[in-house]
Amino acid sequence: MDNENGSPERDDEALADTTGEEVLDRLISDEMGERIAQIMRSARRAQEAWHRSRNPDEGLRERKRRLTRQLISDAATTMFATRGFDNVKVSEVADRVGVSEKTIYNYFPTKESLVLDTADEAVERMARALRERGPDESLTAAVVRAIKEDTERFAQAPEDLIEFIPLFLGMIDSTPALRAAWLELHDRLANVARDELAAQAGIDPRDPEPMAAGRALAGLAEVSLESWARRIREGLRGEELRRVVDDDLQRAARLLETGLWSFNVPRSQRAKQQTMEAARAADDARAQVIKALRQARAAWAEVRREGGGFDARSMRQEIQQHFREAQRQAMEHAREQAKQHAQQHAERHAQLQAERQAQRQADRDAQRQARDARRGGGS
Repeated sequence: MDNENGSPERDDEALADTTGEEVLDRLISDEMGERIAQIMRSARRAQEAWHRSRNPDEGLRERKRRLTRQLISDAATTMFATRGFDNVKVSEVADRVGVSEKTIYNYFPTKESLVLDTADEAVERMARALRERGPDESLTAAVVRAIKEDTERFAQAPEDLIEFIPLFLGMIDSTPALRAAWLELHDRLANVARDELAAQAGIDPRDPEPMAAGRALAGLAEVSLESWARRIREGLRGEELRRVVDDDLQRAARLLETGLWSFNVPRSQRAKQQTMEAARAADDARAQVIKALRQARAAWAEVRREGGGFDARSMRQEIQQHFREAQRQAMEHAREQAKQHAQQHAERHAQLQAERQAQRQADRDAQRQARDARRGGGS
């Protein structure tokens, strides 16, 4: 079968084997030179080894589809980078790779997604990090963890390939269609963060707090990418580059941390109720102190009005003692409430940890059974 341009069309999954690698190597060599083709080949091998180490249970068909998708994206990005995004048609990419244009759209819904090929994964990673964060993990820490997982592929790239990261980001920034797609991705990240925060806090996602918090958290992703580009242009490489980029991201996260503390609340209804009770106890304590202070002031004013029939010094000491006792009782009540809340929270945390451990064990057992079943079926 031929594709729309008359060239023989390959089975799309055939791109995942050595034929696809040869096609991509030849394309990169023609567009960028043999040296860059060799560098890209080494980078793909390193990233593939890294991916397999992190996904040991990936099935053969799933792996073939992933490799095919990656090869198409790499080919398209190469052509866009050398010729200009607007100067390359999807049909030309299809012709060069040897598949139909329809096949490309089966893997990528838009031309822009050929470049931003990890967008869906980034959005899902952000949502999962917020949804599954531990009780002692802040919002910013969860998002920073997701961003570092997303950019870990940069750390796996060969040193010779690092210098292309600013060029790649520059292509996005200078191409209106790609810039619009990038801003849409930023909106998706902000919206998923907004929805997760609102769900955890039990409030309307249209409220100003989750909207502002979602955009702020999504902004950390842009901070990270801009830092990579800036530090690479400054000449940093290797461990020093990763350390400085991580420091930039942590600095931005610390700035947000104080403004987002109010969202770091327990998620269950029971825990929310406990938090509210502790807050009410603190308010009661403050109210008791204020009441005692007012009583003391009123009594002292009465003493001053009635004059010399009283020992002013003794009365003042008695009033101060009364005030201190009321303050002590109020603060003791507040501490007791806070202690009970902390104990209940610790018990809930231990329960969640046990449930997660049990779920992980169940998942491992299921994976082991699936592997055993596959081996039994193949024998």
